[in-house]
Amino acid sequence: MTNSSKDPLHGMTLEAIVNALVAHFGWEKLGKLININCFKSDPSVKSSLKFLRRTPWARKEVEDLYIDMVETTHEASPDLPADSPWANWQSKKDRE
Repeated sequence: MTNSSKDPLHGMTLEAIVNALVAHFGWEKLGKLININCFKSDPSVKSSLKFLRRTPWARKEVEDLYIDMVETTHEASPDLPADSPWANWQSKKDRE
């Protein structure tokens, strides 16, 4: 018997979260949703990670947006194709 976490961020690295947000929204929209320069001025995953690791309020905003995105994506399309980046997440949720 394994203990499964109800935390949607459990097992997610900050890098995976940033990559998922960029893949879903793109840098431009991400910069509009979360008003921080690392998303707006010459954005990169590396510079974003450096900033987010040193800035707790910004990291919290990124994590909250990720949670909202995952919940919205799950509600909008419960039957995900196998190549979807959320397919693995969905199958884990179904096993809980």
